Amino acid sequence: MTDPAAIIIGAGDATGGAIARRFAREGLTSICTRRTEEAVVPLVDDIRVSGRKAIGIGCDARDEDQMVALFDRVEQEVGPVEVMVFNIGANVRFPITETTARVYRKVWEMAAFAGFLAGREATRVMLPRGAGTIIFTGATASMRGAAGFSAFAGAKFALRALAQSLARELGPKGIHVAHAVIDGAIDTAFIRDNFPDRYALKDHDGILNPEAIADAYWMLHTQERSAWTHELDLRPWMESF
Repeated sequence: MTDPAAIIIGAGDATGGAIARRFAREGLTSICTRRTEEAVVPLVDDIRVSGRKAIGIGCDARDEDQMVALFDRVEQEVGPVEVMVFNIGANVRFPITETTARVYRKVWEMAAFAGFLAGREATRVMLPRGAGTIIFTGATASMRGAAGFSAFAGAKFALRALAQSLARELGPKGIHVAHAVIDGAIDTAFIRDNFPDRYALKDHDGILNPEAIADAYWMLHTQERSAWTHELDLRPWMESF
């Protein structure tokens, strides 16, 4: 196979899945990854039923060997990695006195260290071609740390810094690096089940539609390099900031 590929790291049921569907719709093979291959089977099946191309791969994004193997496998068995989207969330909330070292370390590994591995491996395969798009999904916590979010904000701040450094290093070499701040609740089962009042705003476009986020990511990928966006923020029209 020689199809261009879009690797979606953290292809969950909402945002990650919508991104995978969007890039597959445009003719790329969406490589959908989560920690286990079984977790992405429904998404991959859904994309294939629509006549698009998708492959599910189980990969722990915190494991260096697995990440190296992921990009090598895609390059060898599918085609050139044209896009890499890092979409791992790791959102937790604990008072500082209840934030254990294990929690802090795990959140950092998921949202920051894994982002470093993903960015490095995407760079490794894109640099020889002098082209590619790397997108990191950020959050409100990327910009400001709220009470109870010391672990999450620390990791997301680190991810944003990584994106800035990579953009400055790789932009002149033809690789577009972008960081998307998702500022608001997303239409997910978690929000529906745990925050019904917030979820009720869906009828008024008051929570983020995953498909709309995916459209913005496709826009980032297709931008002309004379006007590349490095950072954008996406929020519902009624969200305060």
